[in-house]
Amino acid sequence: MIWFKEFTPAMLNDRPKNHIGALLGIEFTEVGEDYVCATMPVDERTHQPAGILHGGASVVLAETLGSIASYMCINPEKHIAVGLEVNANHIRPVSSGFVKGICKPLHIGGKTQVWEIKMYNDKGKMNCVSRLTVAILPKSI
Repeated sequence: MIWFKEFTPAMLNDRPKNHIGALLGIEFTEVGEDYVCATMPVDERTHQPAGILHGGASVVLAETLGSIASYMCINPEKHIAVGLEVNANHIRPVSSGFVKGICKPLHIGGKTQVWEIKMYNDKGKMNCVSRLTVAILPKSI
């Protein structure tokens, strides 16, 4: 297991609700040995004007998953995790239902972490792939 301690989806969902992930309806659904999953609805909150999933909403899902995964790997009493760079390739449009993000590590170092987040529509087809690079900083900053 790569996590600093044991986490459950309920623990990850039991956070303050005044952040963008909660506003978009992102919910954590699974924590594995080396991955974490979450879903996000595709609805009026996450649509672009053409009625399909906004690419920025996909990036919010990716950064939410990667940031939480980074947090799960560090001692929060000693360190913080902050995003350095995020990118996304939007592969196919999604107009309704949910997207599921699966976040896995590409690199977990003492100063940086790199996470790959793949997103799938309700039919299991990939609609987006993203990568998040995170800096691990001393908490005193």
